[in-house]
Amino acid sequence: MQQRQSGFTLIEIMIAVVIIGILAAISLPAYDGYVMRARLVEGHSALASAQPRLEQFWSNTRSYEGFEDTNGMPASVDNFEYELQNADASGYTLVAKGRGHAAGFEFTIDQAGKRVTTAVPDIAGWDTNDECWVDRKGGLCSQ
Repeated sequence: MQQRQSGFTLIEIMIAVVIIGILAAISLPAYDGYVMRARLVEGHSALASAQPRLEQFWSNTRSYEGFEDTNGMPASVDNFEYELQNADASGYTLVAKGRGHAAGFEFTIDQAGKRVTTAVPDIAGWDTNDECWVDRKGGLCSQ
């Protein structure tokens, strides 16, 4: 009586490897997009939370000048550094400049609450937007 051998054939293993490769090729770019979006939220939330503090500072001093010397200014973090530009009695521009993994991105907010994406890295699919802070390729925003 002949005994039957069990196991996988080379073809079955190759098909499984191809399927795993296809799934990885589809999922990795999507995952990279989600990671980048999470990094960008860090800059967006810091700018949005600094705006009310700037308005409170203005109501106390009648000027936006000097705000960068207070503890209301967002602290620089791994992915963004913040700078107050054009601060005077009538207005300001608060800028989040990307660095590290978010290098190339630049977001601004002004005294009127206007949110602008002024720069994006030279990565395929990312575009600036004069109406909002982009968080998706194609210059799209979630707000």
